[in-house]
Amino acid sequence: MNLGVKKLKKEKSTRKKHRILKAILKVIIVIIILIILFVGGFVGYSVYKNGWGLKALLQTATGQTEEDLKKLEQFSVLILGVSKDISVELTDTIMIASYNPQTQKAALLSIPRDTFVGKSKLNASSYDKINAIYQKEGPEGTLEKVNELTGLNIKNYVVINNNALVELVDEIGGVKFDVPMNMNYDSKHQDLHIHLTKGMQTLDGEQAEGLVRFRKNNNGTTYSSEYGNDDYGRMKTQRDFIKAVAEQTLKAKNITKIGNLIDIVKNNVTTNIEDWALVKKYIPYAVEFKMDNLETGTIPGESTRIPLNTGLWFFLADDVETEDMVDELFTKIGTADDKTNEEETNTTTNTTSKDSNNEDDKESIKIEVLNGSGKTTALTKVTKQLKAKGYTVYKTGTTSVTSKTTIINKSNVSSDITSKIKSMLGAGVIQKSSSNSDSVDLTIIIGKDY
Repeated sequence: MNLGVKKLKKEKSTRKKHRILKAILKVIIVIIILIILFVGGFVGYSVYKNGWGLKALLQTATGQTEEDLKKLEQFSVLILGVSKDISVELTDTIMIASYNPQTQKAALLSIPRDTFVGKSKLNASSYDKINAIYQKEGPEGTLEKVNELTGLNIKNYVVINNNALVELVDEIGGVKFDVPMNMNYDSKHQDLHIHLTKGMQTLDGEQAEGLVRFRKNNNGTTYSSEYGNDDYGRMKTQRDFIKAVAEQTLKAKNITKIGNLIDIVKNNVTTNIEDWALVKKYIPYAVEFKMDNLETGTIPGESTRIPLNTGLWFFLADDVETEDMVDELFTKIGTADDKTNEEETNTTTNTTSKDSNNEDDKESIKIEVLNGSGKTTALTKVTKQLKAKGYTVYKTGTTSVTSKTTIINKSNVSSDITSKIKSMLGAGVIQKSSSNSDSVDLTIIIGKDY
């Protein structure tokens, strides 16, 4: 009897320990990937090094009240992914991440690394690209340029060595990811060799690094327009892979690796965040964050030569559209959803559509909407139109500017439904994808004709 009681107590203790470790792991990794949690790694490490123990960390994490939550403001940070495999340090990845604990929403905005931030277009050089600012002025200079570009007032930055991704992916045993295209690129100068085959597979750390750095093949081919070609494609892949890493790192099998994961963060990340006491207050809420509440986007604009037709290639941000994009992403996550009105609209619409159009599977159709119109507002309008008609908008994003709106059928959706969507948009053409997709049924690329 005593042995049975002891065994039961031991099992309860083990389960409790696993719950504690899993909670901390989730805090550390989700913050790592979604930025807030990146900082959580440092908090956890500081707590550990100061001998406070896991129990103290959890007591801090669960000791917040609703009044404390009301005082927490939206937290934004600049993420810089730095490559150190060449003679100079350049920022291959530039993103702004923001998290609102009260609405449980987050946003991730990509900034093309070739974005022009110089003063004179007549004398533009490679040093006028935003990814070169880090080399001259460090993260502080890059932060200043990003604030000028976006109109935001971000104060914090996180600089991530590209080794962090390699080590993290290897530590968790690889990451399953659907590689969007065949990738074959070699650079002796960078000692970078990327050779990946299209399709779902488990990537190790070296392959993961190649995936997020890939832009073009050796023969010059790049991502398709429906995915988002060139830098748009790379930034989309980076955001999708970040989400995949976050989700897969949280598996139970990685609980025992928490010490190594913290060390990876500590050894590969630098930041100017000093107020750890404030950051700790976000942890109880960040641990509840769901990936579905992450909104993503890319600074709108176009690639061109500066000086025109003769100079280097730059990305010119559209000031008006950038302002709209920033407002859409970073103001939106501070606003609670009007679920009641949305549910009423969907219920009414669904009932009508099912009776009159016999489209019982509308909600089960997963639709991806990519904005290639050059106008930020178009994405919001199309998304609202689809939802009002009872469709499920599964993913949204930005692609290169295209003239014609295109509806791409990726999983044998009925021609009746695709025709109705085309009629609803009032523009575009319908295409059948050469291969079926498991992730989405329809991809709608919004063109300038919308």
